[in-house]
Amino acid sequence: MKKIETFGYKKSIPEEIYFPVLETLSYYPELKNTPITFRFVKPKDHIIMSAQPIFKTMFRILEERAYYVNISRTIKLGSDSLKVEDLPEDVLIGWLGHELGHLMDYKDRSVWGMIRFGVNYLFSKHFVKGAERKADEYAVQHGLGDKIVKTKNYILNHAEIPNSYKQKMKRLYLAPEEILKMVDTNPTKLAEPAI
Repeated sequence: MKKIETFGYKKSIPEEIYFPVLETLSYYPELKNTPITFRFVKPKDHIIMSAQPIFKTMFRILEERAYYVNISRTIKLGSDSLKVEDLPEDVLIGWLGHELGHLMDYKDRSVWGMIRFGVNYLFSKHFVKGAERKADEYAVQHGLGDKIVKTKNYILNHAEIPNSYKQKMKRLYLAPEEILKMVDTNPTKLAEPAI
């Protein structure tokens, strides 16, 4: 088995994005033993990817909690659509890296902490901004800053991505310039994947 494939332990990954997911996981060695199912889901308005605990595992000990990373099968581009595996690789890795940042935020929360998180995420835009910032911070700390910037620039500068999605990004997520400042002040910004 190649070394990068060791990051597939306890993971379920669609074949179409197998190696980009493994590469992204290699930046997060703390998640190596965490059960994660990466799955394609039907496209939803304004959601390309999301991360969540698998409910039936919520009451297990933290080390046995499992997660989904939900990935829209396609991205709407005007009257056309793009399969997620056809994204530029750095953009896909940046997007996945952000979602794994959420898992880093979740992994040490108690059941009640996760329930509070979910309720706040649903009802407080201020809380959502903080949660999205934290996911980006984890990604930058793990060496994915340049890929996060590429992902955000891709979204914001792609002429065919719906304006409503871009506005959501501007409203709730860090701007590329903010990520670059974070990279500049982060001592681990030059981190490499653990392969």
